[in-house]
Amino acid sequence: MDALRQLEGLGVIATARGEKVDFVSRFFAPKVGVDEDPVTGSSHCTLIPYWRRILGKDELVALQLSERGGKLFCTYMGEKVKISGEAVTYFTGHIII
Repeated sequence: MDALRQLEGLGVIATARGEKVDFVSRFFAPKVGVDEDPVTGSSHCTLIPYWRRILGKDELVALQLSERGGKLFCTYMGEKVKISGEAVTYFTGHIII
């Protein structure tokens, strides 16, 4: 984590072609107090267009390889991406405006 803190930017995405899924990834952001995010929707907003170009398909299955891990079903939709899968609630709250 010390080496990652020395890099520019707030986060680091590591990704590779998958064996049983289209691609795998991990996301680290130790500069903002997140050594490793278990499943990161925001990083997949970048990864989906990237892997679409590499693999030539709009429907992708991804696996984030953190300790908890997560499988994401991804669709490239031009200016947007669609991400779905099972979720774990880790925080609830109320906002008063």
